[in-house]
Amino acid sequence: MTIYVGRLNHAITELHLELLFGHFGEVERTNVVTDRITGELRGFAFVEMKDERSASKAIDKLDGVKLEGATLVVRPAYPAQHG
Repeated sequence: MTIYVGRLNHAITELHLELLFGHFGEVERTNVVTDRITGELRGFAFVEMKDERSASKAIDKLDGVKLEGATLVVRPAYPAQHG
């Protein structure tokens, strides 16, 4: 299952997300989205987790949590978001 993670502090890396979401289950892939032209972080990412149960638990526990001064928005990703 793919998870959308929004309102990320620009200091957050894919490794940060892998470690954070890894507390809830196996993370298959992380993708911190960058601007194609400038290369700057756009403030959101996608995390793919191996199973839906782990992903749902991560969403429930991490939505609204503060990380590096920013309050995360954690939701299931829709295909158009990460396609």
